[in-house]
Amino acid sequence: MKRESTHEQTWSRRNFLKAAGCSVAALGCCGRLAVGAQEETKRRNIVFILSDDHRYDFMGFMDSAPAFLETPNLDRMARQGAHLANAFVSTSLCSPSRASILTGQYMHRHRIVDNQRPEPEGTVFFPQYLQKAGYQTAFIGKWHMGHENDDPRPGFDHWASLKGQGTYFDPTLNVNGTHQSFEGYTTDVLTGRALTWLEKGRDPDRPFFLYLSFKAVHYPFTPAPRNQGRYANDPVQRPETMANTERNYQTQPHWVRERRYSIHGVDHMETGQYDNDPVPSFDGLYRQYCETVFGLDENIGSVLDYLDQAGLRDSTCVLYMGDNGFALGEHGFYDKRDAFEESIRVPMLAYAPGLIAPDTTVTQMVQNIDIAPTVLELAGVQPPDGVMDGRSFLPLLRGQSVSWRDSILYEYYWEWNFPATPTVFALRTERYKYIFYQGVWDHDGFYDLQTDPHERHNLIRVPAYQERIAAMKKQLFDELERRGGLQIPVRRPAGERLDQRKNRR
Repeated sequence: MKRESTHEQTWSRRNFLKAAGCSVAALGCCGRLAVGAQEETKRRNIVFILSDDHRYDFMGFMDSAPAFLETPNLDRMARQGAHLANAFVSTSLCSPSRASILTGQYMHRHRIVDNQRPEPEGTVFFPQYLQKAGYQTAFIGKWHMGHENDDPRPGFDHWASLKGQGTYFDPTLNVNGTHQSFEGYTTDVLTGRALTWLEKGRDPDRPFFLYLSFKAVHYPFTPAPRNQGRYANDPVQRPETMANTERNYQTQPHWVRERRYSIHGVDHMETGQYDNDPVPSFDGLYRQYCETVFGLDENIGSVLDYLDQAGLRDSTCVLYMGDNGFALGEHGFYDKRDAFEESIRVPMLAYAPGLIAPDTTVTQMVQNIDIAPTVLELAGVQPPDGVMDGRSFLPLLRGQSVSWRDSILYEYYWEWNFPATPTVFALRTERYKYIFYQGVWDHDGFYDLQTDPHERHNLIRVPAYQERIAAMKKQLFDELERRGGLQIPVRRPAGERLDQRKNRR
């Protein structure tokens, strides 16, 4: 294996760029094609940045963020671009969510239902359409479809992927089919590889699409050494629903209470009794999460600074989002998967000077399935009819008045290795949420998000809401049936033949 050193653990922005091997003066070209003004707008360079397990509300500019959390670069993207304030995933789990981003499809359609099985043969990822339209494409970071499979995937001219979940330090990357080892904090390493590709690995006369996918801030939350202990003395505000009282649980489904004491429950912390994986105290876990978010923000800032100094800012659109949310004590949970707000909501920002007005706030509900059609519209590319479930939110970013969805669909299938969360189907409108739990025969969930934003009071048995509950339940199953989502796409484990299954009986 080849071993390369990336950059020092502590640096200024300018030194970071130098360490990544980026001579920004050499990149004066904006990278746009020589076409008309309208086409220039459509064919911008595009940088899509994806993080892991970043909560929607852990950005410094948000009123609900921890008072001590610093995210100056995400704040800059919101201030100088757009904040999509109601962004959601269609499945709150790494592989299914990433597949929905790359295909524009719900999980029941792309059929990537867990973190172990690879994408089905013939799966089409939206960068393949970009390649056909003349874009240069690069993927750098965490892929995590097919578990440990880090092989190059269709749609990317340049590939540098972690295997599975990857590590927080000294990662090994599959670089265009060859494994190479790198020293340093993985978030920094991935950013360095991305900036090196921007400077040395592409044709400056063609538009580009860069997909930068971080491992951060996935559990176990691990900040860069330079940020370890940054928030050690800051007070942690525990969520209201973390308290173990009847007031929090008397109307909730039984599995919600029981998960508190099982894997991914706060009363399981520090013992590791179910998975031999003890975690720090809650306050320590919380602070480490915030320190890891801060390091993520530093690296996003390095990408933005590079675009500025390379003369690429005005010809590039930068999109940022998390792959799913994450509970930090809410309802006694830490993790995701369920349909509570902390799990299904994600941060989403868009930054494109000259295209998106500063301080834009998009209030309509958007989802991860909308990323693919949005990127393609930015590039002036029209995918074949019917291949995507999502729709482009570019008109919303540009302040245009268009009709939009009034509800979103959510689905999660029970996993044998994480048994605490059942199969979940949910329908969320701007005000109400109905949740159906398959195979858990106590009761479902119904919440008024306007009067109860923390989802403390399950109204499923309140007589005054029965008509609305019945209507939302019908809408949920009508939608699933119309889209083919009532058949759970279970597939045989990779590499296992029918005769092997017979021998196991």
